[in-house]
Amino acid sequence: MSFATADLCDQHEDKVKVAEPIFRSYGARVAFAGRIATVKIFEDNVLVRQALSERGDGSVLVVDGGGSLRCALVGDQLAVLARDNGWKGIVVYGCIRDSAAIDELPLGIRALATHPLKSIKKGAGDRNIRVTFAGVTFVPGHYLYADADGLIVSPVSLTPDG
Repeated sequence: MSFATADLCDQHEDKVKVAEPIFRSYGARVAFAGRIATVKIFEDNVLVRQALSERGDGSVLVVDGGGSLRCALVGDQLAVLARDNGWKGIVVYGCIRDSAAIDELPLGIRALATHPLKSIKKGAGDRNIRVTFAGVTFVPGHYLYADADGLIVSPVSLTPDG
């Protein structure tokens, strides 16, 4: 899949919403796109692991971690799980860890920052609900496109191959 978010914004201005530029890029795949799946949690990544353990089929997992900068919600083990299960990328409104190892994986990840501390493991949170952060509402089943210029979402596919 080849696209540029700037071109998609120009061609589909009426369909796209642009996320605020608050994310850092991790992983070896700078550009990625796919249908959105969501997880809403706070400093607890059990539901993230649960989601990434399932077949991704080219989807992007959007993790609303409440913007917490106190622990990591995704590390190298979850990134490998995502890759192995066919996820194209992960967007984390929170932190990741193991960034050097993640940068070697063919996966796109956006997060606020890195943090060495792991999260708690209680299993609290919600899956596949609308989540809002960075000035955008992420809706399960809608489409997310990310590249070096930013992150955009659309209710419909903007590229021929999804």
